[in-house]
Amino acid sequence: MSKLNRRAFLRVGLGASAAASLPAFATAQSVAKAKALIVLFMEGGPSQMDTFDLKPGTDTGGPFKPIGTSAPGVRISEHLPRLAREMKDVSIIRSLTSTEGDHARGQYLLHTGHKPEPATTHPGIGSYVARELGSPNAGLPNCITVALKTRVPGEAFLKPEYAPYAVEQPGEPIRNIRYAMGVDVLRFNERMDLLRTIEGEFASGTPFAEGRRESYRRADQLMHTPELRAFDLREEEDALRDSYGRTPFGQGCLLARRLVERGVKFIEVGLGGWDTHSNNFEGTETLMDTLDPAFATLVLDLRRRGLLEETLIVWMGEFGRTPRINPQNGRDHWPKNFCVAMAGGGIQGGRVVGATDAHGMEIRQRPVPVEDYAATIYQCLGIDAKKPTINEMGRPIKIQNTGAPVRELL
Repeated sequence: MSKLNRRAFLRVGLGASAAASLPAFATAQSVAKAKALIVLFMEGGPSQMDTFDLKPGTDTGGPFKPIGTSAPGVRISEHLPRLAREMKDVSIIRSLTSTEGDHARGQYLLHTGHKPEPATTHPGIGSYVARELGSPNAGLPNCITVALKTRVPGEAFLKPEYAPYAVEQPGEPIRNIRYAMGVDVLRFNERMDLLRTIEGEFASGTPFAEGRRESYRRADQLMHTPELRAFDLREEEDALRDSYGRTPFGQGCLLARRLVERGVKFIEVGLGGWDTHSNNFEGTETLMDTLDPAFATLVLDLRRRGLLEETLIVWMGEFGRTPRINPQNGRDHWPKNFCVAMAGGGIQGGRVVGATDAHGMEIRQRPVPVEDYAATIYQCLGIDAKKPTINEMGRPIKIQNTGAPVRELL
């Protein structure tokens, strides 16, 4: 092989055959850069046709215009101007595909990397990330959800300590974290000592009892850790808070950055309202007005603090929306082809994977199953996706059954 050809081969990276010959874990470790994952979940299913895969001038395109971005050749919605300036660090999969057009089933698939099945309930990606990367002695939970309206898959058959810790209102005091009325620190500690004595004599060694003790221990630890300051957004400058947007989603993205700084491994921030069966364009424009400053500032803020290379950001919904516009000026459920955006740890920015036809009806280039998107996340985090865990029925369940990382992004 000539020097020129060798250089070209190395620029492309590991070829498919070379990658296939390596053990899954060795391959994941060789490219792993991310130490934490932030998921921006667009609850209801965002329209790919109006955000990241516009088709101007067609009967399916709608009124929005595409604009140029900081990534050459990459164009996105005119209602995402601030994100457009950060696209050199963000990549898009325009050909994500599944068969799950029901909200609950689509959310399950995108959050677990598994299709729903009657035999078992799979843990969410966040719970696996907490288990594989989190510290058992961390002051804060390793899996936190923020401003979610939907209950997403959690720890399933994993230990309760990997369950998502829900924060409903970012910036507000954490609920159920203070002492009860009339209880001070001395009385609280006496109660905890008494509880430990009673628990020590009850069903010692059983999984239920041990799980219960661990839950109390972690709750006690959370109540008293100085890391609780992470939730106090008043520590941030007003200008930065304004830049994220003074919305639950915007402040949730700011909170996500603060949690990453303190070692939390998984944070999911929700933005609901994308189920636009009617008035799609008005609703989607309003939602993008909330999304744009928050997503863009999160990327910029992490970059300025030197955290972007080790923090993976994933923007996704449970599916996309129909190219055809319905009589209510809306778009319906559409899992056939939709978009995911990824940035940060392990992802090459400014790239587009896959393409749809002129009307957005068919994938014309590089279909990407949801399982491949999930495998890409685990690859970036250095997690062995083939690692099995025994579920409650005694059955070994792999983190990921199928799926190959999208190597064009790595």
